[in-house]
Amino acid sequence: MQYSSALFDIPATPLVSVEGSGSGFPVHRIFCVGRNYVAHAQEMGNEVDREAPFYFTKPASAIVLSGATIAYPPGTKDCHHEVELVVAMGKPAFRVPVEEALGCVYGYAVGIDLTRRDLQQAAKDKQRPWDLGKAFENSAMIGALTPAERFGAPADQAIRLSINGTTRQEATLRELVWSVPEIISHLSRYYHLLPGDLIYTGTPAGVGPIAEGDLIECSIEGLSPFSVTIGPAE
Repeated sequence: MQYSSALFDIPATPLVSVEGSGSGFPVHRIFCVGRNYVAHAQEMGNEVDREAPFYFTKPASAIVLSGATIAYPPGTKDCHHEVELVVAMGKPAFRVPVEEALGCVYGYAVGIDLTRRDLQQAAKDKQRPWDLGKAFENSAMIGALTPAERFGAPADQAIRLSINGTTRQEATLRELVWSVPEIISHLSRYYHLLPGDLIYTGTPAGVGPIAEGDLIECSIEGLSPFSVTIGPAE
């Protein structure tokens, strides 16, 4: 069926800046890996599933770029920060072998997965999906992308997050339970991964609450740093 017009306009596709480029990376989908650092799983009272990684998703509309000020998220009294390495896909990937997976990556960035922990825990207690705790506006933060050929392969680069100058999370990418190639290969068994897809690869230990007025800064060695300010709740 052909349509002469749309009933209403929807927001444009979010674009993430790319270091050394005047072009933006259009965000298609956002996949997130759960419990991918042993110490983080332990601090949350969980064990790592070493049989296979597991995932949740966020909408592309959740993207927040570095330098922004966002309102404290609605509906929660316990919103947590989770710093992560973000993988940006640059080529289609479907049932891709582990040894070929990095060839599908466009670049990498540092990001934050915001979590409404109280809502997530309530869902867990009732064995329900985590959507209210994870998939909400401004919950997928990301710095500028660095092309893969410039960053190299994820290895032992340090990953850090601080709030108001105090370090809260610090680890290395070597501590990922499931490596980036393994994640891409496994996820591509279930999805036709496409250019524009982002994968948040999991957070190290040290997650904790954010508050109005906080300045959150995070970094991964070799990538552009990220910062965001938490404003008053709406």
